[in-house]
Amino acid sequence: MAKRTSRRRAAKPRVSPLAHIPFRNIQIPFPPVERITQAEVETLHDASMQILEEIGIAYMDDEALDLWEKAGADVDRTSQMVKVDRTMIMDLIGKAPSTFTWRARNPQHDVIIGGNYIAFSPNGGTVFYQDLDTERRPGLMSDYEVFLKINQSSGVVHFAGEQLIVPHDVEVSYRHLDMGYAALTLTDKAFMSQAHGRIITKDAVDMAKIVFGDDYSDGERPVVGGVINASSPLRYDDRMIGGMLAYAEAKQALIMTPFVLAGAMSPITMASAVTQQNAEALSGIAFCQLVNPGTPCIYGGFATNIDMKTGSPAFGTPEGAWAHLVGPQMARYYGLPFRGSGGLNTSKVADAQAAYETLWSMWPVVLGHNNFMNHCISWLDGGLVASPVKAMVDMESLAMFQRFLAPFEISPETLAIDKIAEIGPGGHHFGTDHTQARYSTEFYANILSTRQNQQTWALQGAEDAATRAHKLWQEVVTTYEKPALDAAILEELDAYVAKRKEDLKGVELYR
Repeated sequence: MAKRTSRRRAAKPRVSPLAHIPFRNIQIPFPPVERITQAEVETLHDASMQILEEIGIAYMDDEALDLWEKAGADVDRTSQMVKVDRTMIMDLIGKAPSTFTWRARNPQHDVIIGGNYIAFSPNGGTVFYQDLDTERRPGLMSDYEVFLKINQSSGVVHFAGEQLIVPHDVEVSYRHLDMGYAALTLTDKAFMSQAHGRIITKDAVDMAKIVFGDDYSDGERPVVGGVINASSPLRYDDRMIGGMLAYAEAKQALIMTPFVLAGAMSPITMASAVTQQNAEALSGIAFCQLVNPGTPCIYGGFATNIDMKTGSPAFGTPEGAWAHLVGPQMARYYGLPFRGSGGLNTSKVADAQAAYETLWSMWPVVLGHNNFMNHCISWLDGGLVASPVKAMVDMESLAMFQRFLAPFEISPETLAIDKIAEIGPGGHHFGTDHTQARYSTEFYANILSTRQNQQTWALQGAEDAATRAHKLWQEVVTTYEKPALDAAILEELDAYVAKRKEDLKGVELYR
């Protein structure tokens, strides 16, 4: 009997539900909203200079104090306070580039920072994980990899991410190595790493050098960077200074971000909070230029208010929105790119509160021409929790922003006066060649929202947005495709990580 041959066709590979969202450098096509007048900008500038000249900023590191003292600043070794006159500050920050390109492993994913460009960067610094199936728990390495896969799969996220979530199942002494390795191998987007001390940051630079080669050190084309948080009020601790030194020495990107909570880390008024933020950020940027002139720096803003009922940080507030408008005004005054935060909220789950507080953060960031939107997906509970459910909700918003900021074309083709005349009163345009040629591309194609009628929605399970988002992130991870990496580079990266793990046994990292 002849053997029968199967006629079953090979299953088609599943396509990511985010595949249609293109990666592109996004430009904001309208002027920035300016919340204060130019005279008020000058007033905040003068007040910030008064802080730097008369009060000072504490630098809790002897090497940093040496550098400031050598430059001619007024350094008090006992208090570690550094006072710098405005002439020196302005001269130093003038050495930082106003725009630069943050290179990615895949050149098609390079990110332009500055000007009227805005880049979307994912969550950072979160400790706990949760989704609809998993109650809040400490993060794991597998969670970190899930977020990397989500970020790689969507064109609307520009960076692999920094500290997407803390993987508690990895030893602290080499945790940064595993995280950096995963970011460089599971994604080909712009690389960020923790800027926590000299050791961690130097390892990030060395790993980037393996991937990018000897041209990694180029102030206007950095390949790695991280966030520096001033220990507000008015100081940089030795851990952050170590990160500043290591990245600046290699001319890599530094996002200088004071974390100022009005009523706690600053006086209660937002005018005082943004003035203190300005002084702290400028001092840090000036220090980086002291280390290595031309180091790319982003002026970071993270000023918001305290909730006076609980003493907790409040996010997605009108006062935080003020700061996201005034901050970039100050950065433009100094010719610096600005970092804001777009996914901020205090909700414990991906619910309506999470959505409206997030949008109260995102809209001011966009309208104010922030150049770098951090924490733009996955953030919950004041930054304590990372959620892939929230990531999908945020991804919908970011993709809509990408479309909203696209060119609004006015031409004979888009005006379509001939089609208006052709159909006339009382007709419809569903079947015209103009509609048929554009129906699949003219409008934003949603990834999460449902526009079914009530009966169809009910028959298909009556799922709310969180339930749909939970299914969506799982599909994104299932359809994720790992980007290729040269075998020789991968081998060298493997060897570096293995050696450094041995080297760091028993070593105190934050030095």
